[in-house]
Amino acid sequence: MKTPEFIPVAHLSKQYRIEETFITELHEKGVLQLKIVEQTYCLHCDSMPVFEKIMRIHDELHINIEGIDVILNLLDKIDELNRQLIKTQNRLRLYE
Repeated sequence: MKTPEFIPVAHLSKQYRIEETFITELHEKGVLQLKIVEQTYCLHCDSMPVFEKIMRIHDELHINIEGIDVILNLLDKIDELNRQLIKTQNRLRLYE
């Protein structure tokens, strides 16, 4: 494969000892974004932290794909709320 920034799904499935269908189901449900490179599903290297988070949730907590999607959405919401809180605290400091 010519593009090193993409990791083939077959390689990920061997590395993490999971079925390729699990990864493609994550893509089909919109939980993980894959790209077709040279007629092969691949994951962009920038998406590896999300993929590893998904794998930890799946392996350690035994959560299905729908549950993983809910957990990731809630974690994103928490991160957004934390950013808003920090921004609000910084603005409040200006008036103290």
